[in-house]
Amino acid sequence: MPEHHRYRGRVDNRQAIGSWLSGPRAAAEEMGVDFGYPGQQLGLPKEGPGSVARFGRRLGAVAIDWLGCQLIAYGLITRGDMTASANWTLGVFVALVVLTVGTVGFTPGKRILGLRVIAEDGGRLGFGRVVLRTVLLALVIPAVIWDRDSRGLHDRLSRAVQVRI
Repeated sequence: MPEHHRYRGRVDNRQAIGSWLSGPRAAAEEMGVDFGYPGQQLGLPKEGPGSVARFGRRLGAVAIDWLGCQLIAYGLITRGDMTASANWTLGVFVALVVLTVGTVGFTPGKRILGLRVIAEDGGRLGFGRVVLRTVLLALVIPAVIWDRDSRGLHDRLSRAVQVRI
């Protein structure tokens, strides 16, 4: 086999491996597919107020809320019993999210980090959809599966979106 044919095969193999390592989205983008920006399909702006909240802020908001719920469970409900406070933390977290997102559209953590939960059409999220979203969030797995708009499965199934305020 001539030298230039063997070299060409190596280049093609490296390109194939490179596209596999970079993932299907990068490979599709290299082929010319335009995914747009997160929230574009929902009619949301690319940046600033009303844009889709990024993962770091959403994770930070959940962490703030979870720590607050741990303090409540540990200090007020179980009065220092560590094993019981772990179970109570989840219950307090679910109650916090249902009550706050269902009334004002954000939890304390989301408010601190400048986020709000809204319906896909821009209005308030109904109580039933807030409960569905919260139960799915408590299960964790739906919250770590995202769509192309950077929404977790819990938001997608409840037809909600987290935006910057």
